[in-house]
Amino acid sequence: MDERVRLPVVLTCGDPAGIGPEIAAKAWNALKESNPFFWLGDPRHLPPDTKISLIEDPTETAGAARYGLPVLAHTFPELAIPGTPQPANARSVVEVIAKAVSLVQSGEAAGVCTAPISKKVLVDHADFAYPGHTEFLAALSGVETSVMMLASSELRVVPVTIHIPLADVPSALTKERLQTTLEIVHASMVRDFGIATPRIAVAGLNPHAGEGGMLGTEDDTIIRPVCARLRAQGMNITAPLPADTMFHSKARETYDVAIAMYHDQALIPIKTLAFDRGVNVTLGVPFVRTSPDHGTAFNIAGKGIADPTSVIEAIKLAHQMADARALAQS
Repeated sequence: MDERVRLPVVLTCGDPAGIGPEIAAKAWNALKESNPFFWLGDPRHLPPDTKISLIEDPTETAGAARYGLPVLAHTFPELAIPGTPQPANARSVVEVIAKAVSLVQSGEAAGVCTAPISKKVLVDHADFAYPGHTEFLAALSGVETSVMMLASSELRVVPVTIHIPLADVPSALTKERLQTTLEIVHASMVRDFGIATPRIAVAGLNPHAGEGGMLGTEDDTIIRPVCARLRAQGMNITAPLPADTMFHSKARETYDVAIAMYHDQALIPIKTLAFDRGVNVTLGVPFVRTSPDHGTAFNIAGKGIADPTSVIEAIKLAHQMADARALAQS
């Protein structure tokens, strides 16, 4: 077996004023040694009753996990106040993400799972120049384009355009952008999910996929020709499909991944089907990255009621993807 399969996942702390520290402790309690991971952050930010095992090196994770949450310490300037982000800690949040990526790139971790951050806090107090994790991770890995996938046992879905106003979607939906997204998704389904010939279903932009041009032309002028071109190259693509009939149970049986044209077209179905279990996956970067599909939840931070299910699923999926990559390389 490839040694990489046995490496731990690194879980970043996220914003320490959010629920990241709490769900990390709960994830260890659920997973312990079954899916080894270590937490990268300031141990002072963890809930007071957390059992921790300080480590100096990721190789110590498996042994340490028997006794407590393995923690690779990264000291922050300030203590955490649940629900109230500390501006002085913003740069350290960014440093932790960069350090986690370096650990994966150096072969010391199987993948990175990122806890939620507050983009506004980082923009305001750390000169953060990215819309979110996905774009920052792409910059750290030196790739021009990365893709966001939301995944659960019921559905994998990818939005072609993400955090832009709905009014800007038609102009942002170019042939080049759609083709690049489809190529990245296809390659990842083969490499990271072990599906030799992935079935890809592509939603139309407009109601009824444009109704032959009566309800919009983008489906016929952009989506259909791009998908036809890639289908001719051997990809198993069905498109464009009316989005309102793509996500019921029988329809989901016909594809391995769905491609949506904009943010809510993708996120509404998966959050309806798997609100607590959805996982955010970054495709197109040269390492495994997952994340729970929720935010910092400042409003419930420190109350002990945060649900760790999504981060548990994200850690598990990171291991599964790393296993698939190792198998493909063997």
